[in-house]
Amino acid sequence: MQKLGIVESLWRYPVKSMRGEELSEAFAGFAGIYGDRSYWIRTAAGPAGFPFLTGRDQAQMIRFAARFASTDKMRRPPNLDEADALGPGVTPVYAEADETAVDVESPEGEKFSIEDPALLTRLSKGLGDRHRLTVVRSDRSMTDCRPLSLFGTWTARQMSLEVGIEVDPRRFRANIYVDFLSQRGFAEDELVGHTIRIGNKVMIAVLERDPRCKMITLDPDSADSNPELMRRLARDHDGKAGVYAAVLVEGILRTGDEVTLLD
Repeated sequence: MQKLGIVESLWRYPVKSMRGEELSEAFAGFAGIYGDRSYWIRTAAGPAGFPFLTGRDQAQMIRFAARFASTDKMRRPPNLDEADALGPGVTPVYAEADETAVDVESPEGEKFSIEDPALLTRLSKGLGDRHRLTVVRSDRSMTDCRPLSLFGTWTARQMSLEVGIEVDPRRFRANIYVDFLSQRGFAEDELVGHTIRIGNKVMIAVLERDPRCKMITLDPDSADSNPELMRRLARDHDGKAGVYAAVLVEGILRTGDEVTLLD
């Protein structure tokens, strides 16, 4: 086994395309990080295969901060300890719908519940009539592709040098940010096709590099766009940054956990 680095930070995004919340610990299940992308906004203007309202359509959406109302209950599955006590491989149950309510704060400080029609009115601002919006709750994480996304902090540093501005890692909206011992940008690319362990239990299979889109051009604090990031990534890195992964063994992740190559 080879130590690759440590977990620098953990993130989940209660509402798809809204601001994420940083966690000190997170449950990684087969469906992804517990509570990640539990809600999404449907737009009637979206194609059938991708009906989501995202920062591609409404850039200011990434500045809306979403938090679970029952913070303690959404830290981990409610029967996780009991399931673990029964032995390896027992999958815990997830929280009931009434425990997964989300509160949202706008960039101006307005506060909404996720079910408040006023939130959709606010998100519709400037979109036009074709974007009829509805809120959808999902029992699984509505990620774009794979259940987990992993990103190296040194990749953001390399992009900063290449583009000539400081590139905030939050632009890449990953679940797991890793500080690699190699201190090389795009070190995570070398993990594709391998299995890694994070902490004492969680095992993930790294499946593919993460193809990027307009979302990374948006500053997470201002939503100002810098298209040069996408142009440079397309020119020098095949338009990809970070990797997608699937969970093989469920468990709790914590900041500071060791990341180890298993094969």
